[in-house]
Amino acid sequence: MNLFSNTNLHKASHAKEDEFYTQLADIETELKHYKNQFRGKVILCNCDDPKESNFVKYFSMNFEHLGIKKLIATHYKEANLFTHEPPYKLEYNGDKNGNRLPDPSEFMTQMISDGDFRSQECVKLLLEADIVVTNPPFSAFREYVAQLVKYDKKFLIIGNTNSLTYKEIFKLIKEDKLRTGYTNFNVGMFFIVPDDWEHFHHIDDKGKKIVRVSTSCWFTNLEVEKHSQNITLYKKYTSKEYPKYYNLDAINVNKYTDIPNNYDGMIGVPITFLDKYNPEQFEIIGLGISNSGLEIGVKPYSEEHKKYRKEVQKRGAVNGDLYLITDGIVKVPYARVIIKKKVIK
Repeated sequence: MNLFSNTNLHKASHAKEDEFYTQLADIETELKHYKNQFRGKVILCNCDDPKESNFVKYFSMNFEHLGIKKLIATHYKEANLFTHEPPYKLEYNGDKNGNRLPDPSEFMTQMISDGDFRSQECVKLLLEADIVVTNPPFSAFREYVAQLVKYDKKFLIIGNTNSLTYKEIFKLIKEDKLRTGYTNFNVGMFFIVPDDWEHFHHIDDKGKKIVRVSTSCWFTNLEVEKHSQNITLYKKYTSKEYPKYYNLDAINVNKYTDIPNNYDGMIGVPITFLDKYNPEQFEIIGLGISNSGLEIGVKPYSEEHKKYRKEVQKRGAVNGDLYLITDGIVKVPYARVIIKKKVIK
């Protein structure tokens, strides 16, 4: 096999881009909210080197406290391109040596496959698991979530906030099968990266290089209390403050906190709304972006809109994107989620 074929170099490039290791502090901050949901469960971390992963460290150190039944973690090597070290897996079922850390000689065994989450060996471990908790490769996020849904697994994972606009991911949110976690996704997260990374945010007190990813958040289908709480609506609708889109019968709202309490029609809100979304309070109609926008009734370019077409396109919009016309000035707001208030029965 040519280790440096285009295919393998492409895989190696993706592996490099996906080498983000979650800090223990960020794991502790989020996972403390799910303690009761972990009790009696088999936890799988299937994108984690058992020797290095802070997810493994968190669950092994808190194994008895959380009442976990079993912890499984799998080590992935990109077809062993640059190393002869074989992939290995951890199957941990409790403290045996008094330090609450798995003894490699006792709990780790070599894997048959390369440890890819799509391999038959890893799927078999997935079938055994109750909850998957990990930071999956961003480059394979769609496929990773699709696998979890296919096998009807509970999960708590990290992803890029841009994933919220992926058609497959947004559909799950709309159907209340996926939601954001407790950590505010507007603050971003810090990750440990390999020593050979040239661009990084800072070096921590252990000498590790740290990068900040401003577009990152937790995704889950576990219970999240904030998504059962109503957003308090203080403002009143006025046509001056809430203009309608030129190409959709819906009003524009720039902050989810500004949603008016006396408007029953369609409302376009920023993506940040999804971090507070309560499906008992609002109905999600769809996304006002390109093809997704066309699907929910955003008017395509026509003779009626012809005079603004060049101005709209100049601002980076495409057919199906929402835009506003105020005093002849074209404004194209960033991606909007179209919602309606639910009628309280």
